[in-house]
Amino acid sequence: MAPVVRVAAAQIEAGQDIAANLAACLRVIDAAAAAGAQLVVLPEFCNHLSWYANRAQAHELATRPGDAFLTAIAGRARQHEMWVKINVTHAHPDGTTGGTNFLFDPAGAIVGTSDKQTLMGAENDFLSPSKKVGPVLETPLGCLGMYACMEGVINEVTRGLVLRGAQVLLNSLNSFALDEADLHIPVRAAENKAWVVAANKVGPLLPVDELPAIAARLGVPPEWLHGAGESQIVAPDGTVVAKAPRTGEAIVVADIDPALADDKRRPDGTDILANRRPSLYGPLGDPPVGRRRGPGAPTLPVAVVRAPELVRETALGGAQLIVLPQLTGSPVALAAALGGTGAHAVTTVIENGAHVGVVVGSSGVIARQPQLHASRGVGAAGFEPTGKRIVPVDLPWGRLAVVVGDDALYPETFRLAALLDADVVAVPYRAQEPWEMSLGLPERAAENRLNVVVATPEGQAAAIFAMSPDFTLWTQWQGPFTGRISTPIRTDVPAGTAVGTAVVNPAQAANRQVSRRTDLVDGRPWRLVDALTR
Repeated sequence: MAPVVRVAAAQIEAGQDIAANLAACLRVIDAAAAAGAQLVVLPEFCNHLSWYANRAQAHELATRPGDAFLTAIAGRARQHEMWVKINVTHAHPDGTTGGTNFLFDPAGAIVGTSDKQTLMGAENDFLSPSKKVGPVLETPLGCLGMYACMEGVINEVTRGLVLRGAQVLLNSLNSFALDEADLHIPVRAAENKAWVVAANKVGPLLPVDELPAIAARLGVPPEWLHGAGESQIVAPDGTVVAKAPRTGEAIVVADIDPALADDKRRPDGTDILANRRPSLYGPLGDPPVGRRRGPGAPTLPVAVVRAPELVRETALGGAQLIVLPQLTGSPVALAAALGGTGAHAVTTVIENGAHVGVVVGSSGVIARQPQLHASRGVGAAGFEPTGKRIVPVDLPWGRLAVVVGDDALYPETFRLAALLDADVVAVPYRAQEPWEMSLGLPERAAENRLNVVVATPEGQAAAIFAMSPDFTLWTQWQGPFTGRISTPIRTDVPAGTAVGTAVVNPAQAANRQVSRRTDLVDGRPWRLVDALTR
């Protein structure tokens, strides 16, 4: 494996003219080669706009083995002696059409393919999801894994690739969402401690002649229905090391060391992959059953409180859920402080040598949540896990789950809470790396549609993440369209601030439908999660 690899992410506009789309692909491959790149990643659906009259037309216009489109891409890879990753709609011999990733080697040979596992919105009308996981490809550049767009809005696909050895994740996108670049792309690098090379589209993502009418029906300015660009290369700590502009054909390049992705340790020495507990994650592979509980309350006043002596004042001020940092306050004192208020508080305690989250009301502890994962971050030597499952508690305003300390590092924990129909998650926590608060916890809220209240020690920033009612695409939104689809409403609680308050929206956790026929939770590739659960 090469110690340093120069990689490129390319963004193009692709419409309904296949020849023009191919020309754009060849231009950016040439530009990447001129910049010295050994590998270039192109966007999703490079061959044709992802808009068709019907499934038959999508199949007719898709690429086929040995056709002019794929042959030209292979020829350019061979000409420049470089690796090329591209995504197209591809016609399979069984009559189905996939959103297919191809990796070409420097000889122009196809050395890996994979179809998209989770489809987005109208893609379900034209394409068929993959029935198998994509390969992890061992190459002289490192171990590569391929995915596309919606597969990066949820965590399972990239998690599976990294658990099977991928060091560099190659993401092809076809998205107008600004929160791809701000959140969904970089978090997949940080939470897996792997590199990500992501290429998005620019220009209209819908037919130009239909765009004004579609935009008018949605009440969205037409320019918001253009590819969001900002193709980027992200380091294993979540740092974006190169980013393209929002608009215009472009490439960005960076020199990366794939071997850096082999170190999965946090600053305290915890290996975030080895410390997982696959035996607890079985429900991720269960067939979807939909949400079985009705919506919670429309709104809920919540607070982060760093000092136990301020709990009563905060409850009397209207907060119904108060979250304290881990090991802050005693249940007896908290119960007394909550007397006569109807509020509940969440903190953690040490019980019989175990780290346990507790939900406290005026009558005392009403629920316990043992920590699920081993931790070095609490006490002198840390704690072994004693929890075996998420234990939610139903309160007057909805269902609460507690994620204890370092359990918040693991995407699987929050997915389990979502599968139990939690509306709000309380997280007594201590962060160790910047990405945990900037990317990790907001993504846990976003990808599961969970309101999340994170309480950290007073020397660290804390935050409250609320679900917005403006979420499902192709529906009328209450507020102006901002280009951000699933990013939660964030209220920061700065370091040194004793109390922070906000209002979250439990009822919004019931709406997980990001687009027609695409549910963030039930749409996970549940049949293909063996790498996560075994």
